[in-house]
Amino acid sequence: MSVLAIPLVVLLTVIAGSCLQRVSGMGLGLIGGPILTLFLGPVEGIMVINVLACLNAILTTYSMRENVDWGKWLRIGPFMVLGSIPAALLIARIDTAALLVLVGAALLIALAVVVFGRKFVPEMSGTGPAISAGILGGFTNTLAGVAGPVITVYAQAARWPKEVLAPTLQPCFVIGGLSSVLTKYFLGSGGFDGLHWLVWPCGVIGMCVGILLGKKIAGRVSRDKAHKLSLWLASLGALSALLRGLFTLGA
Repeated sequence: MSVLAIPLVVLLTVIAGSCLQRVSGMGLGLIGGPILTLFLGPVEGIMVINVLACLNAILTTYSMRENVDWGKWLRIGPFMVLGSIPAALLIARIDTAALLVLVGAALLIALAVVVFGRKFVPEMSGTGPAISAGILGGFTNTLAGVAGPVITVYAQAARWPKEVLAPTLQPCFVIGGLSSVLTKYFLGSGGFDGLHWLVWPCGVIGMCVGILLGKKIAGRVSRDKAHKLSLWLASLGALSALLRGLFTLGA
């Protein structure tokens, strides 16, 4: 693969993920996590997504700020830090092939939770379930780059109004991405030393283009359709990462 291929993959992936996230509330982590895991590996790939998802969520939070429910965020967001620590320690102790399997499996489980969780998860109330969702979301975000599925299922079970769901997810992604990167870096389970420098400008450009596209099509494409497309793309990527890890383990 050529030197410029990886930055190009990052650019296109982030455009698609940021666009879908602006429309549906989730997308960059779901799509970018499995794809960049395949091209950059399960450590650097997820760390790049953590950084870009954090920046993307900052911009999206600002654009959707009128509908963010900060009271609901306060019961989830800060507790994501607690979930990121054990995930970072786990990453430091397993090899690349096993981590690929773990990331792929975690993504598929998270996607299954989104698809089936609404049917089987009972109605929730109180701070306990919110704190649990924050801790679990922090764990899955650090491990696989996705916090949205866990928090979305909790939000649906807690009967959050639709108009605040997507906006309130965004500041959760901010603290989730930031805590994931910092815990992995300071606990020695990840870094950016091997990355081509063009990955970062391509990621930022892709993010800005994706958010602008998402803003333009938000009124024309339904949130449900964008959400379903994100899930399908994420499922294919997660399955690819899982299979690649299994084949590497068996080699």
